[in-house]
Amino acid sequence: MWVYIGIACGVVLLLVILLIAAYNRRIRLEKKVEEAFSTMDIYLVKRWELIPKLVDTVRAYSAYEKQTMEQVVRLRSADYDRLSTEEKLSANAELSRGLDRVMVVAEGYPELKSSENYLELSRELVKIEDEIAQSRKYYNGCVRLFNTKVETFPGNVLSGIFGFKSKPMYEAEERQRSDINVRM
Repeated sequence: MWVYIGIACGVVLLLVILLIAAYNRRIRLEKKVEEAFSTMDIYLVKRWELIPKLVDTVRAYSAYEKQTMEQVVRLRSADYDRLSTEEKLSANAELSRGLDRVMVVAEGYPELKSSENYLELSRELVKIEDEIAQSRKYYNGCVRLFNTKVETFPGNVLSGIFGFKSKPMYEAEERQRSDINVRM
């Protein structure tokens, strides 16, 4: 009888150890997702802070393009630090669309495109966009690992018990997926 009690205790102990290991694995993956988002967020904040300078520079050359500039400034005026991860992803997607419109406006002003201030801001923006692209890859890789663990069986059962939920991927917008029309 003591043998059976010992075996039962051993099985229970093994299950507890496996449960703790599964929980800790999810915690490590979740922390990795948070770290990946923080890395990407640093670059998003840099862009967030650069855009008003770029808008002001373009605005000085294009006084009548007021609506486009106001929309970008309105998007930028939100308190970034208080936004959730999903809100930050959404706000940055909107900001990207607005930034595209600012760059289109700038194309109509040759003297602006030759301005040293505009050129420096544009170079800085390109560098930041490259850094954002790299950090998006890392973030999405971490999210993929986490979501796979959270959504696949039997992990989804444990994830449900512990309250782990899938994280959002940083996805390209439809306009970014379409072919670019290059005119010569």
